[in-house]
Amino acid sequence: MKFEEKIKQKYLYSSGFGLIKNLYFYIQKLKSNLHIKKSHSSGAQDIIINHFFKNKKKGIYIDVGCYHPYIENNTKLLYDRGWSGINIDLDFHSIDFFNFVRKRDENINIAISDKEGEQDLYFFHNRSAINSLSEIRKNDAKEIKKIKTKTLNSIIENSKFNNEKINLLLIDVEGHEMEVLKSVNLKKYFPEMVVLEFLERDILDNLEFYNQNIDQIINSEIFQYMKKNNYHFINWLGYDLFFVHNSVRE
Repeated sequence: MKFEEKIKQKYLYSSGFGLIKNLYFYIQKLKSNLHIKKSHSSGAQDIIINHFFKNKKKGIYIDVGCYHPYIENNTKLLYDRGWSGINIDLDFHSIDFFNFVRKRDENINIAISDKEGEQDLYFFHNRSAINSLSEIRKNDAKEIKKIKTKTLNSIIENSKFNNEKINLLLIDVEGHEMEVLKSVNLKKYFPEMVVLEFLERDILDNLEFYNQNIDQIINSEIFQYMKKNNYHFINWLGYDLFFVHNSVRE
């Protein structure tokens, strides 16, 4: 970020803008509490997750590409039950909101990849759900920015959950899922469930569920990588693949 931009951002947050932002977050929180929802996910993914962990009162999740604490969120139901974890997003607006409503969680504004340093971010606009490090978004991006990256291993090791059992890992990073997977030691942490977004490049211009192909999933690098790490494919909902570790299968 340029020096002038940093000064501008600091000024905005130190002025009345910070009060307006907090008021907006508070109103959104009240609106959410007025309506008890059975699901907060885009396609009821959290219902499957919640059912899988129905006997676990408290646990730990890691959500890479968390986006929003209420809308299209897969961990809100777990948080309400007493769970906590790490929410990660490359959009600072998202993490601001998580910091406001998810006090038990660690909420981190960073991009995750298989190596630490700098990478190209294919940027559409702030708060866009499709800003990504993956080149599948390159042609449509409004701008290419340089952004710092961390590995998921380093995030966990420097968090308050570094000595805890990770129960659930969610990754939704618009085509960069394989790189995020490679950045975490699955043999060390082996979360019971892993939920991954899977975007087929062939249908990217027309992302409809009826255009998807199970053969592409089975033959994908992600599928084979999960199988190699002792995970079993159990469900496919929307664009999300569900895997569970073989150690928890009956």
